[in-house]
Amino acid sequence: MIIGYARVSTIDQSLNLQIDALTEYGCEEIFQEKVSGAKDEREKLMNALRMLRSGDKFVVYKLDRLARSTKRLIEIADMLRENEVEFISIQDKIDTGTAAGKAMFGMLSVLAEFERDIICERTMAGLKAARARGRKGGRPRVDEKKLRQAIALYHSKRMSVREIQEATGISRATLYREIKKEQTP
Repeated sequence: MIIGYARVSTIDQSLNLQIDALTEYGCEEIFQEKVSGAKDEREKLMNALRMLRSGDKFVVYKLDRLARSTKRLIEIADMLRENEVEFISIQDKIDTGTAAGKAMFGMLSVLAEFERDIICERTMAGLKAARARGRKGGRPRVDEKKLRQAIALYHSKRMSVREIQEATGISRATLYREIKKEQTP
């Protein structure tokens, strides 16, 4: 089966150009969405990827319609490769069903790995420099006294969660997490 995916970032934009190209390519099913590419968890994209089976083809008009970051693009490509699904980008002329297409995608993988390694090295160097200046990383610890006060106020039912948050500075998530811990034996 040939499955297509078309995306634009805003409701005002038109999917017509992409849909026409995907239809001309021979897509039997086209998933369409109008949502930012910065969001990784896009409903229609996830539905399209779940529908794919071994031997299918997954087609996009252009690589940037599929993912904004190289990292996310490679994650999707790896998933497609593991499921033995061919990937085609019409405008970028990439077809993993051909030797050249596989090579191009392999180069993208190498570049993405290189990019991840550089980011990791920079992060480690930054942490090392911060430690040398006496700074520690990570989240600041929650003030236990304020946390106990927030829990007591919650159980007293005299204040809303928002009021407790404003009075103690303890976030809603932290408060609920601690209350859940109390309830778990």
